[in-house]
Amino acid sequence: MRKYLALLLAAALTLSLAACGGSTQQAAAPDDAGESAETEVEAAETAEPETDALTRQTQYGSVQGTSENGAEIWYAIPYGAAPVGELRWTPPQDPEAWTDALDCTSPGEMAYQMASGAASGTEDCLNLDVYAPEGAENLPVLVFLHGGNNQTGNTKELIGSELVVNDECVFVTLNYRLGIFGFNCLPALQTEEGATGNYAMLDVAKALDWVKENIAAFGGNPDNITISGFSAGGRDVMAMLVSPLFAGKFEQAIAFSGGMTIADVSESVSAIAAAVAPLAVEDGKADDEAAAKAWLMTDGEDVKEWLYGVSSERLCALMGNAGIRMSVFPHLYNDGVVFPVEGFETDTWNSVPVIMLTGSTEFSFFDYGDAFWDSEAASALDEADLQAAKDFANTYGSDMYRIFNAQCSAEAMYDNYTSDIYLCQVDYGGADSAYTIDPYGAFHGIFVPMLSSVNNYSALYDFSEPGYQNMAAAFNAHLKNFLATGDPNGEGLAEWSAWTPENPVSMVLDAADGAGSGECRDVSTTYADIMSRMDADESVSEEGKNLAIANVMNGRWFSAALDERYGNPSLWK
Repeated sequence: MRKYLALLLAAALTLSLAACGGSTQQAAAPDDAGESAETEVEAAETAEPETDALTRQTQYGSVQGTSENGAEIWYAIPYGAAPVGELRWTPPQDPEAWTDALDCTSPGEMAYQMASGAASGTEDCLNLDVYAPEGAENLPVLVFLHGGNNQTGNTKELIGSELVVNDECVFVTLNYRLGIFGFNCLPALQTEEGATGNYAMLDVAKALDWVKENIAAFGGNPDNITISGFSAGGRDVMAMLVSPLFAGKFEQAIAFSGGMTIADVSESVSAIAAAVAPLAVEDGKADDEAAAKAWLMTDGEDVKEWLYGVSSERLCALMGNAGIRMSVFPHLYNDGVVFPVEGFETDTWNSVPVIMLTGSTEFSFFDYGDAFWDSEAASALDEADLQAAKDFANTYGSDMYRIFNAQCSAEAMYDNYTSDIYLCQVDYGGADSAYTIDPYGAFHGIFVPMLSSVNNYSALYDFSEPGYQNMAAAFNAHLKNFLATGDPNGEGLAEWSAWTPENPVSMVLDAADGAGSGECRDVSTTYADIMSRMDADESVSEEGKNLAIANVMNGRWFSAALDERYGNPSLWK
């Protein structure tokens, strides 16, 4: 059972996305979900761009696509040069132009990452996939960033072939540098003025520039771009709203299970140096890890030269599955370059209409799959109390996580944000829904099957059930309107009010008796109220409760208030 839960956890969260390294059709489990469907893109030896309806011209050369069920698809189009060698930790550069049409008819490899316990993918990862309905012309553009804690994942997390037909848009999903290749703020790499360790965000900015310059050739409107993302991708989207680098690069935004996370540069330098230090000791750069860490925190050319010389495979293995804890793998640094030093406390926003969506049981995968429950400390609980402790963490962790993803962001943004903020909560699958998904509820990613029938979650539940599909149809109608106009409302749809402090409502999605339902209502709460309910909960022993709070709920994106109230120690190194 433990192994099965761990497999489901990693697959659905894309935190250990070996399966997602292949096609999402097979990614129901993380490491053994099926053969990879990805192939490396190679230049076509012959092409006839003048006569082939699936050939498009980009600024770097023409690309040959394919078609499927009314959608036209171009896979792995380069938007940047391979960030290798002397380009490892630099802003992305233009790819080398090509002459013959590039064969973009098959999925490309995922960005270099750990999968199945080994380094997989390619460092030549700055590419994107484009989906368009047949005959597309001047359609809204939806750009999507995959999840995976900015450590794992790829463009196959959300397949766009159904989405572009249903919602009449052009869909772009992109690969970008992951892990320490995408985020590294060690001082030796930051010696030039304007330098930043947020390399992955520079990749995203370059990809958006590519979209602006090239998407018209694929039927998209370059003046109507919506940036979106799930989990880590959703957090990246939220961070873009305070980034001067992204001003003017999009007209709308959607954060699926995102929330506000920014890492302090100084704390991040210390944590990354601690993670890299064992490699420096192995290579004789210091006698012990403490000395190696101190050396790595300097800005010397010798440190930079050594870092560039370390093999990619050794670096890739550092700072593994972070499990929604910034302290394990710091990223999105408040360096004053890509993101403001004050982070989300800024009064300067890239104000665009925004949707923030959450499931009501967001913590279930993280909780039930947490390795702590197999530890010696947890074994002191009897079977019933152990289950009660897990359920306790899920109930209250999910309540914290869902408000973190949406309500708390809206509250922080509102005073300085000049565009409409729309909140959405999916209750389908939760304990109070007519359709329950045991034991995961309205889990992290519950929205994905609404957008694509090919997804990572098909092993959990039959999402072809009419209630879910009717709910999905209504959501897609709202989404179609939002992509087109920045307003999700339209004829025949439930009214979706913008969030305000005076009217703090979310569009709540669910289903019953085969029919979907959606209505705006107030589902807000506070951390203080959640923790008061935790204190009063007698369904679990005090020992089980304390173990859950100190070891499973601690140090997460959403748990600052919890850690302070219960005295949990900092996990930062």
